[in-house]
Amino acid sequence: MSSGGPHAEPGTSGGGPPLLLVALAIGGLVVMLGAIVVTLVSPPGAGSGPGTTPAAATPATSGDAARRAARQAIAALGTQGLQVVEPRSAYRPAESPTLYAAPRLVLQAVLPDDPDSGQFVIYELPSIADAAAAGDELARYVESGVGRVQFPADARFVLRRIGPTLVFFTWSPTNDADPRTGDVAVALETIGEGIPVEP
Repeated sequence: MSSGGPHAEPGTSGGGPPLLLVALAIGGLVVMLGAIVVTLVSPPGAGSGPGTTPAAATPATSGDAARRAARQAIAALGTQGLQVVEPRSAYRPAESPTLYAAPRLVLQAVLPDDPDSGQFVIYELPSIADAAAAGDELARYVESGVGRVQFPADARFVLRRIGPTLVFFTWSPTNDADPRTGDVAVALETIGEGIPVEP
């Protein structure tokens, strides 16, 4: 016999909402939280507009071309009596969009009076043409208002192209304590082909 009371429909638990709706709500929250996390951890400059490609937070390791360029840089610095080592801490200068995700090799000229300075970057591009275009882009970026404010007011720049690689060094006479920092620039300006950067 019927008791006359309400009967639970299949897929429900008593008077609560249907289990299917609860599952959908939880699933929606998970997707929304995932989207928020992805947004928060996306690296700066990883745009999503037309023609942009999300960049990796940690660039890929460079290859043979960068190592060849490094040997030239090390030899040039040696003529100034400067040793070169791998930096003890991470270093990343302000970069134009193309170079943000480019494979690179970071080296450091040893400056005893300023052990946290002397770093320079060797970027490796797919071809000579790509390196030339990326070098021009970096020069224009550094000269622009957006790029220029990321360096000291009296910053000086060395930008050289060696085959499919770019060598980039920046320094400031008033902010770099070791008087030999300028010798790093002098040495690096002897390698490859110069790409002018207006101060």
